Amino acid sequence: MGLRFLVVEGNTRDARQTHRETYGLMPSESYAAVLQGIAPDSVCDLAFPADEGANLPDAAGLESYDGVVLTGSHLNIYDRTPDILRQIDLMRAIYASGTPSFGSCWGLQVAAVAAEGDVRPNPSGREVGFARRLVPTQAGQGHPMLAGRPAAYDAPAIHLDMVTAPPAGCTILASNAVSFVQAAEITAGGGTFWGVQYHPEFSLGELAVILGRRTGILVGEGFCRTAEEAAAYVADLKALEAQPDRLDLAWRHGLDQEVLDPERRTREIRNFITHRVRPEKSARGRA
Repeated sequence: MGLRFLVVEGNTRDARQTHRETYGLMPSESYAAVLQGIAPDSVCDLAFPADEGANLPDAAGLESYDGVVLTGSHLNIYDRTPDILRQIDLMRAIYASGTPSFGSCWGLQVAAVAAEGDVRPNPSGREVGFARRLVPTQAGQGHPMLAGRPAAYDAPAIHLDMVTAPPAGCTILASNAVSFVQAAEITAGGGTFWGVQYHPEFSLGELAVILGRRTGILVGEGFCRTAEEAAAYVADLKALEAQPDRLDLAWRHGLDQEVLDPERRTREIRNFITHRVRPEKSARGRA
């Protein structure tokens, strides 16, 4: 029998609708497509805890899933608005269910706060486009989530906030010069979460669409000098998505197969399915 995933969308209704209008899919739909590309036998349900009155699974419902995946979000978790508090509460329920869970960017931040850690704006500023020179820690070098990753690698990323105080049950698995918590395992409340601060689920095309909506940030924060320069960067990413063998563009932007090869770019998600979801489904006799 196939795998059953719950994909938890971190965005509000307006934000995910904007993403669908510009990319064709909501972030949760895009993430579900990645999961189904890796595990074609899987079925994905979507949850929208940012929405007031959202129909969210209870403890028994969470236990019926083989895996839970949390997307990124435009929200800032330290604002603690009702749409954020509902997501923290849901993450605590996910821990309590014991269901294997994984998250990208916002997903890692929610998991950290739900386990009594803290998240704040990064004093080093925003990481945008790609997280560079990600290096596994000693714990990460032997951890199955990073199996197959080299001694240093890049990954799609866009975030200002970071985990500033890891919770008690956190093992940091990868770091770089921008953030010391780039990948982590968190154990809390009876469950274990794997997560990354970057976005292994993003194709270059999806990343290009997101950056195309953030010209003001790219120029205002000094990543690009002009709007035209930002547009050229976005165009290069779209061209690489269409032609990943464009050596000229890969060289210009310092990208290698860890980013350009979809199988290698999604390594952490593949490892989550291989090392956590499938074995625990079998061990727990899920139906």
